Amino acid sequence: MHRRHPRFAATYSIVARDPDSGELGVAVQSNYFSVGTEVSWAEPGVGAIATQSIVEVSYGPKGLELLAKGLPADEALQLLVDQDPGAPLRQVGIVDAHGRVAAHTGAACVASCAHAAGPGYSVQGNMLASDAVWQAMGPAFEAAEGDLAERLMAALEAAEEAGGDVRGRQSAALLVVSGERPQNPWEGRRIDLHVEDDPRPLDELRRLLTIRRAHDLFEEGRVLVAAGDIDAALARVERARELQPDNVQFCFWTGVALANAGRDDEARRWLARAFDAAPAWRELGRRLREVGIYSGDPALLES
Repeated sequence: MHRRHPRFAATYSIVARDPDSGELGVAVQSNYFSVGTEVSWAEPGVGAIATQSIVEVSYGPKGLELLAKGLPADEALQLLVDQDPGAPLRQVGIVDAHGRVAAHTGAACVASCAHAAGPGYSVQGNMLASDAVWQAMGPAFEAAEGDLAERLMAALEAAEEAGGDVRGRQSAALLVVSGERPQNPWEGRRIDLHVEDDPRPLDELRRLLTIRRAHDLFEEGRVLVAAGDIDAALARVERARELQPDNVQFCFWTGVALANAGRDDEARRWLARAFDAAPAWRELGRRLREVGIYSGDPALLES
């Protein structure tokens, strides 16, 4: 493996597979700029990897390549470690598509450092305030309710509550992919959130996850509109607005969909919320009408 100047993309992470959905994920926080770009790796239907400490980034893509060939997590990790002269400096956690986990904490990693495995997950950390940090992660993950993203967040938040990185905090990332291999390589990425530089990165990551959930609900609503189920779509949009009440796009596009469906009274109310926020939305409506995306009553765009 190529040697280069050390990068201390350290602190704590978790890799996991959800036994119900099959989703695979990795989450990390560190006092390091843009930690997720180097630590977090996942491929739908293949596995998830966290590579950290004095980080060797190639463990991520090379590890996923080995998992894609059918190697279990432990064999893939052993091959990577055996080929790396800097292995004593590395810390790595891997989970494969079957929920098998493997981890490595090199003898030269900076204390407090350790890893721990549980059913379908591995937690790992180095340069921690104390051993209590990594010890808090597994129980928090197992006790948490909700989908995989929620449980990964719970593990990170428990680690931070226990003391976190001895150096402080700067960035965090959350990556979740589907448990099935997609037909197209650009599909299957459920959540991919990065906080690159923030005094409270987990708070910001939590905020971004809430926004992601709001947009997912809104997209579900758009699918339902296309299927002709307007009432079910409106229910999704209302739930999305509960999570992100200041999102004007939700109002505008819902108004457009209602106008196109001939539900003028409802459309007028939704469009008015957007038009009151900024005149640009009214102008956008006119432009959509010119290209046929808006097919409702033109008067709704002027009222």
